Amino acid sequence: MRSDGGLQARFRSGPIPGNRRWDRHPALLWMAVMNLKTLITIAITVLPLPLRSAETIDRHALVTRHHPVNRAFDPDSTLSVGNGGFAFGVDITGLQTFDREHHLKGIPVETLSRWCWHSAPNPQGHDLAAASKTYLQGDGRKVDYPTEASIPAGDWLRKNPHHMPLGRIRFVTGENTELVPADIASPEQTLEQTLELWTGVLSSRFDYHGMPVEVTTACNPKMDLIAVRIKSKALAEGSLKVEMAFPRGHDLAIKNNPPLDWSQPDSHDSHLLSNENRRADIRRSIDATSYHVAVCWNKGVEFVQAGRHQFVISNIGGNDELACTFAFAPERLPAGLPDVDGTLQASAAHWKAHWLNGAMVDFSGSTDPRAAMIEKRMILSQFLMASQMAGETPPQESGLVCGTWYGKHHSEMIWWHSAHFALWGRDELLKKNLDWYLSRLPEARSLAKSRGLNGARWAKMTGPDGRESPGGNPLIIWNQPHLVHLCELLRRNDPGNASNQRYQPLVLETAECLASMAWQDDSTRNYHLGPPLWIAQEIYDPATSRDPSFELSYWRWALQTAQAWRERLGMPREPQWDEVIRNLAPIPQKDGLYVALASHPDTFDNITSRHDHPTMLAPLGLLPGDDVDRATMNRTLDAVLAHWDWKTKIWGWDYPMIAMTATRLGRPADALEILLRQGPNNIYLPNGHCPQRVDESAPNVRRREIPVYLPANGAFLSALALMVAGWDSCEKDYPGFPDDGTWKIRAEGLKRMP
Repeated sequence: MRSDGGLQARFRSGPIPGNRRWDRHPALLWMAVMNLKTLITIAITVLPLPLRSAETIDRHALVTRHHPVNRAFDPDSTLSVGNGGFAFGVDITGLQTFDREHHLKGIPVETLSRWCWHSAPNPQGHDLAAASKTYLQGDGRKVDYPTEASIPAGDWLRKNPHHMPLGRIRFVTGENTELVPADIASPEQTLEQTLELWTGVLSSRFDYHGMPVEVTTACNPKMDLIAVRIKSKALAEGSLKVEMAFPRGHDLAIKNNPPLDWSQPDSHDSHLLSNENRRADIRRSIDATSYHVAVCWNKGVEFVQAGRHQFVISNIGGNDELACTFAFAPERLPAGLPDVDGTLQASAAHWKAHWLNGAMVDFSGSTDPRAAMIEKRMILSQFLMASQMAGETPPQESGLVCGTWYGKHHSEMIWWHSAHFALWGRDELLKKNLDWYLSRLPEARSLAKSRGLNGARWAKMTGPDGRESPGGNPLIIWNQPHLVHLCELLRRNDPGNASNQRYQPLVLETAECLASMAWQDDSTRNYHLGPPLWIAQEIYDPATSRDPSFELSYWRWALQTAQAWRERLGMPREPQWDEVIRNLAPIPQKDGLYVALASHPDTFDNITSRHDHPTMLAPLGLLPGDDVDRATMNRTLDAVLAHWDWKTKIWGWDYPMIAMTATRLGRPADALEILLRQGPNNIYLPNGHCPQRVDESAPNVRRREIPVYLPANGAFLSALALMVAGWDSCEKDYPGFPDDGTWKIRAEGLKRMP
């Protein structure tokens, strides 16, 4: 890929027609060739050129061969439609008919947005100061961090604000009672459901009392609106109806995967504002939170309030079709909402454009049996990330499927959540996430100032307000450089460099804080990180942790990158940043291996230190490894592959992270093996989801603490981009795949990593 031999051969074959001057001055020809060679070398080294193969990919065929299809009731088979900031999860009926079974035994079906949040009253006036503890820093200063999560102030601040589910839409019987899976899932009945990824439309078919029921479900790409079309004689005879019901919220006694809370019906309100002209408007409210719902339907349909928070839609007059839309918004919705046909058309146009305009990789023709697995995981992950992870507030780890950590965004996950958007040519989706960070700069500046730091320091676990949440979270620091990395990915994709101006504050103010977080040892003149800090491998004592390997390398790279931004903007280099870069402590080693951190260099000494994230590999993988000795990193990778504890708490993004390191080390066989290893927290379901932390303690219950974990999908896409497109200095085609004749790879639009 990097060779210029072909270029030289064409010039050496003879004079260029039509330009006789080169014949008379061969020295000028040689100088021109060498200058052109230099320019080409600079361009391909610096610019993130998209990878495109000569043979065009049939994208329609590629996407459609991976449509998820369900033919049996399975609580794990949840599918969803969404627009990035709003999503609607469904079961085999195309609605949310069996939400209880899905929550208890598989993946929940919920209606969630990233704009609807609720805070319980705070009459005690709980604040972060009441949940704080004083820590002695490495530079001798005493600083307060809100790490007291178990006391009343910490508990309230951790749980509030929390996201609000918007409502459940399900089938009920003619008597307004709930259905059970046996009503539709007996062996003689038809069950078939397909999510058409090319159009974003769900088609479901089942039998109810001997009558076929056909359901079409789609999400409007421009507003938070679900369109549903149902056809069945069961509607005409009144034995099947649709119910919309509103829970109080989630049961916050459960941090991850909380059930919907149907208790205390008097504590919230579902007020029917109007019901006329085939449209009903409802205002939902609980405490200071309110939002609006508009339901529209076709002729021959009746909408009635059947309970305090229940509304039933039924057909009258022998009509066997129901075409209905459900729209949600913070304010009352306008007249003239999109109808079912309009939403189906808008969804089809949106997803067709999505699949045609981003990057793509086609593995058809490969003889390695893993090719089909990679391709399917790639397509489903792209759909899930685009439909779940680009809203007004950056996403939680479970996206818009269910609740985790009260809906809070964990900013150390933002790289896994969104870096792939830039690598796969979908910059606008990454910008949606970064624009929220721009809007929260005032809070980040205040947080930095409260810790005696400069610039902007980012909260680790936060809701839409940008406020920190108590716990161990405020001591995590590897979230801080992410903003520099993500902005740099956008800049590399932007020929006009508009990103330089738009995201300049994020890069420069984040870097200013990074430099001020490093403290200098007067005796050695080296700069250090921590204590206190909670390193990415979350198993060490934060009060004594110092100089973690990944964080040190990330600090060095981010500050160097920010200096380059300053120079491009016509600004002088910041001397203090260069001082930190030159004197930052080296990546810690022991016995010829990189270890997790300098203060506890016991990473490979005992099994208790060899679990959770092996991020001592990340400096050459996620990062380009300018400060890495490759021989040492090779030995470290060998040690991780041979001795890490793969049975306890390794996470879904660890597998792709390790694959990235193996790829940069020129070990494609190891990269593929670890990327696809069928180990704990790396099992992908037919719908593309990757559950974490399976709890097998309850018999006959398949409950997972985290039923879906989208950082795994995002990490997979980023690793695959690196394995296919490479990085700036990479000279090999498809460096993450063995050159053994078993792989046929066609790629379009992928961008290189730094």
